[in-house]
Amino acid sequence: LHYGYFEDINIKPETISFKQFEEAQIKYAEIIISHIENKTNSVLDVGCGMGGLSQLLNSRKYKVESLTPNKNQIEYIRSNFDQLTTHNCKYEHFKTDKQYGTVINSESLQYISLNEAFEKTNEIIIPGGRWIVIDYFSLERKRVNQKPHHLDSFYQKAKDYNWNIVYEKDITLNVSPTISYIEMYVNRFILPLKQFAYEKLRYKKPKFYYLSSRLREFVDKKTEREIKKVNTSIFLKERKYMLIILEKPSLSTK
Repeated sequence: LHYGYFEDINIKPETISFKQFEEAQIKYAEIIISHIENKTNSVLDVGCGMGGLSQLLNSRKYKVESLTPNKNQIEYIRSNFDQLTTHNCKYEHFKTDKQYGTVINSESLQYISLNEAFEKTNEIIIPGGRWIVIDYFSLERKRVNQKPHHLDSFYQKAKDYNWNIVYEKDITLNVSPTISYIEMYVNRFILPLKQFAYEKLRYKKPKFYYLSSRLREFVDKKTEREIKKVNTSIFLKERKYMLIILEKPSLSTK
């Protein structure tokens, strides 16, 4: 699963159906595929999740390989899509003698340092190959190697490594309905459920409720941090969700 791509950016979260979510997911994948020009060389799907995009690429006759460090995801892919070639490792630790025509980072670049991401992609992609990055970036510069990456830092790395940006599009508003939906779900169900659990504990186990004050404080702070990630207004103010297509020059030098 990913943020999806909604054509109707004004759709109300309470009106979104499962079918519309599915359509947004498919549209997101179709946009990625539309930017793959090389039909001959293999595609590497970095941070492939449960293998949805990889399987779609495979069904379109692309030679695709899936990479994820998550063992559960790899086991799921191998059980359900055994025709896919898989790599169970971090991208920065990936070892291969192969050269790829396309590398895709779909909501996975934010977990890899920019230096390591550019080094590895530069190493494994053919001259003229495309690197498709679709992810959200921070608009605030906070620290070195921050996550998500600062957008200007990404642009600077692309310049440092002599990559050409051939296409870019801000799709923040197109992914915002998903954020709004999650925000609605959290406010209507998750937070009231947490409060209900606290009240029940206070009533049923008052001693444990008292003793668990630090634990509850930790949970509350953690919850507050996570909620900020799905607060639509904060997201729109502090982050930008970008589709960026880069090409490796025919004669690439760092």
